[in-house]
Amino acid sequence: MRYVAIGASDSVGVGASDPVRGSWPARIAARLPAGSAYVNLGVSGSIALQASREQLPGAIAQRPTVVTIWLAVNDLNATIDRASYADALGGIVDALVQRSDAAIFVGNVPDLRTVPVYASVDKLVLLVRINAYNDAIAEIAARSPTRIFVVDLFTGSADLVSTATVAQDGFHPSDAGYQLIADRFANAMRAKGVPLRS
Repeated sequence: MRYVAIGASDSVGVGASDPVRGSWPARIAARLPAGSAYVNLGVSGSIALQASREQLPGAIAQRPTVVTIWLAVNDLNATIDRASYADALGGIVDALVQRSDAAIFVGNVPDLRTVPVYASVDKLVLLVRINAYNDAIAEIAARSPTRIFVVDLFTGSADLVSTATVAQDGFHPSDAGYQLIADRFANAMRAKGVPLRS
């Protein structure tokens, strides 16, 4: 297997005690069958449009069999409108469908309303924006349902955004948070036939 991760600071492992081994993609890579290859292309601070320029070409060059993508929260924080976000993320996913044989797993947005960094944000406005992004992600996946799979980080996301799973910066996941995210992705991947170890 050739596993490539596309993402932002969470893919890099910001907030983990050991970012190299503690990010959620690294935790997934540790479960790959022997002899598999793993490349993490994540860039801290990346939004989807940047990733399409900076990470997508490298991902395609790796000839991946599995790709994970989690690009949403930075776009949300930058108040990028739903249509522009959907265009950027859709461009990444569509290119991977057309130019690789990979199964593509795309994380959606957790319910961020209790994350400390959003304490002063209007919670109703935030939820509306989260739902709009998640609807866009679902629509992108529906374009190629045998190749693109949504990893649902929103449903039952209380554990993902608790004080135990958010790092001291009040924003990034902690080690416990990264483990939960990795488990969500791994369960979705196993359900679609990716042979990950427990």
